Amino acid sequence: MLATGHYVASRATPAGARALYRAKEEERDQSYFLFGTTHAQLDLLRFPLGDMGKAKTRELARSFGLAIADKHDSQDICFVPSGRYTDVIERLKPGAAQAGDVVDMDGKILGRHDGIIHFTIGQRRGLKIAGPAPLYVVALDAAAQRVVVGPREALTMRRIALRDVNWIGEGALDRVLDAGKIEVFVKVRSTRPPRAAFLSAVAGGHEIELIDGEDGVSPGQACVFYDSAQGQARVLGGGFIRAAAATARAA
Repeated sequence: MLATGHYVASRATPAGARALYRAKEEERDQSYFLFGTTHAQLDLLRFPLGDMGKAKTRELARSFGLAIADKHDSQDICFVPSGRYTDVIERLKPGAAQAGDVVDMDGKILGRHDGIIHFTIGQRRGLKIAGPAPLYVVALDAAAQRVVVGPREALTMRRIALRDVNWIGEGALDRVLDAGKIEVFVKVRSTRPPRAAFLSAVAGGHEIELIDGEDGVSPGQACVFYDSAQGQARVLGGGFIRAAAATARAA
């Protein structure tokens, strides 16, 4: 077995396999980052912290005489000591910080930026442009080095195309979807609450249809599936966001 310190839980199912669940302490939950774990890996993994809170974890660490019992929580990427993830990206991909234009949704140039790596979908601060109404980053065009901005309502997406889907729910996903779409609850960012949606198989992959829409859906981020929006919901899997659209698929 391998035990890790992730705040996520796993338990045996009636069929004898193991399933992944959200942590008891919601603000510590790390299940979003582990959606790619396979059934075979879950059989060998144990997550002893998932069913306890951070205060209990610290208490146990003190009782065992561990020096890190009162270590401060990580607030950013733990393997970037400076906290500046852009430094890592520039080192791994030289030229990623190339300057470009900030444009509106019609392509009109509104200003300049010093690299799209400094922006994310849904961002409002740091745009350095003025307008009659608040503007948000609604798209990033890496090929043209353009940051596209628009009104808040332009952020709401209802359909998400996925790639590299991993399923750790009951049964094989293709058989689960034989009868059509299934209801799931999805998170498109680690800090967002799960939203009701439908998962279906489409030509070339899988698709999520958000019942009430979601803001800040960003290609490249994970879209993680749960069986409930409440408590220690089971993680059903997830995939990476390939593209998003504002309109739902026609019935």
